[in-house]
Amino acid sequence: MLLKDRIALVTGSANGMGRAIARMYAENGCDLIINDLSQDAAQVVADEIKSLGRRAIAIKADITNAAEIRSMVDTAVKEFGKIDILVNCAGGVSGTEGRGNSDNITEEEWDKVVDLNLKGPFMVTMAVLESMKKNNYGKIIFISSMGAVSPCVSVLHYHTAKAGILGLTKNLAFELAPRNIYVNAIVPGPVETTFWDALVPPGKDRDDLFAAIAKKEVPLEKIGKAVDIAGPALFLGSGLSDYVTGQIIHVAGGQPLLAHGATFNIEEYLNEKMKK
Repeated sequence: MLLKDRIALVTGSANGMGRAIARMYAENGCDLIINDLSQDAAQVVADEIKSLGRRAIAIKADITNAAEIRSMVDTAVKEFGKIDILVNCAGGVSGTEGRGNSDNITEEEWDKVVDLNLKGPFMVTMAVLESMKKNNYGKIIFISSMGAVSPCVSVLHYHTAKAGILGLTKNLAFELAPRNIYVNAIVPGPVETTFWDALVPPGKDRDDLFAAIAKKEVPLEKIGKAVDIAGPALFLGSGLSDYVTGQIIHVAGGQPLLAHGATFNIEEYLNEKMKK
């Protein structure tokens, strides 16, 4: 039970990587605050956590809304007395069709996506830090993206925000180390979640896309699952990582081993598919 007596807030934990992390945390003795934009979806996961014998509450909150963040954190601390672990998992490019290159990006879309993927995690972290500083302990985990360091499609706003997350990780880790607060980031490679829905819907075309990415860009030759991110998140949230802070961990099937970087262009691939 690596997380016995620990309390974790996982944003965006009603599905995908957030849900997998929450479940693995619960399996290791942690009590959870499940956050999502949908109260019903969050409650489903909270009930799953309870079925594992752990305490859990579901809280609907928009991480771009300061008032809702404040209410979520206050409710969590009132319920559990503290927050030991924060996983900033909420994010995405919903409403922008997964695109955003220099030909079609708009200022409105830029602001929306950067607010969700950079400012939002920053604001949640600032709110949770009050509890962590009081207890002189905390584990903060940010979820970035391989597109921040080696993009295979142009999504300027999203990838820029996720690159900013890496800078935020390093700076907070440096500042908070004397307070016994650890800050690290995970950079996922291609992982099969609903994130891809904005780019290409589930079905044969997506299966073909995943097969092409795995073959060309992932040394392990497979697309990751959400649970593949949960394992490293468990390590970073537990005492196993008590001498680890300010680190960027690539969980990407060996992608960073490719000396040439990303050469598979998703946008070109999809355009070619549409021509056929």
